[in-house]
Amino acid sequence: MDSTAAEQQVVGARVRQARTAAGLSLRATAQRIGVSAATLSAIETGKTGASVPRLRSLAAELGTTVAWLIGDQRTTGAAPPEPRATDSRPTHPAGSPAHGETGSPDSGAPDSWREFPPLDLDPVLAAAIDSFVETGYHGATMRSIAARAGMSVPGVYHHYRDKQDLLVRALDLTMDELHRRVRAARLDGTNGRERVSRVVEALALFHTHHRELAFIGASEMRSLNPADRDRITASRNEIQYLLDADIDAALTEANRSTAQARHAGRAIATMCTALPQWFRLDGPSSPEQIAAAYADFALGLLGVDGRHR
Repeated sequence: MDSTAAEQQVVGARVRQARTAAGLSLRATAQRIGVSAATLSAIETGKTGASVPRLRSLAAELGTTVAWLIGDQRTTGAAPPEPRATDSRPTHPAGSPAHGETGSPDSGAPDSWREFPPLDLDPVLAAAIDSFVETGYHGATMRSIAARAGMSVPGVYHHYRDKQDLLVRALDLTMDELHRRVRAARLDGTNGRERVSRVVEALALFHTHHRELAFIGASEMRSLNPADRDRITASRNEIQYLLDADIDAALTEANRSTAQARHAGRAIATMCTALPQWFRLDGPSSPEQIAAAYADFALGLLGVDGRHR
């Protein structure tokens, strides 16, 4: 096992130990840090790494420190967090936003899911994303990625096992961002119609503001190893199921048939995921304009936009 894989195993084992000691389930912890349960499971089993911001979120939720989670030599003798009393904050099934809750799980600001500050990427991952977009996964090499990052090839291998590890990290980042934003957007809606509108807006904003990540997600799933492909596919399906549930609610509220609801859900999702194929930030429409239009398109397709009564 190489050093990177060994480090991921150490971090994963400590995250799992801390979560167990804190008395939290995998799903509840994943919801609180804004990732899918599949992604947190991959972190705990050492199949993927965790960024520094994510480690900070985990440490805060689990009552420990980043230093302890990464196995810092100065803290290796320290104990995991003490089991704590049941947290008073509710956790809710993915399909049922809590009454009165609004905003992003990360910041608490109602519109934070609409904000797109620069992603916190290390130079190697940033270079890999650019390379995968420009030449495709199979056209990129660890040497070309190192050159783009301004690092030596051994330096890149110190941080990532191989090119596949970089692809997995990029797609995990994509799914974590999507889960966080979609779940926060749903909390902004008070009924099915509003949740459909917010989810479509969140999807369109992500696929325009972060079109490079979205492009890789659409074009390179076939390049993943089977285990990660299955895991990330399941994560994508979770988001589709959230949209499907909101579509069902919107149609039921409007007394409309749900017979074609699944077909409509796939059409709406595909409309959003296709955005990276043509959208450009220097084009005539902004991401926000596109997102607002796509939300209207989705409601019109469902016949719940107020004009189909």
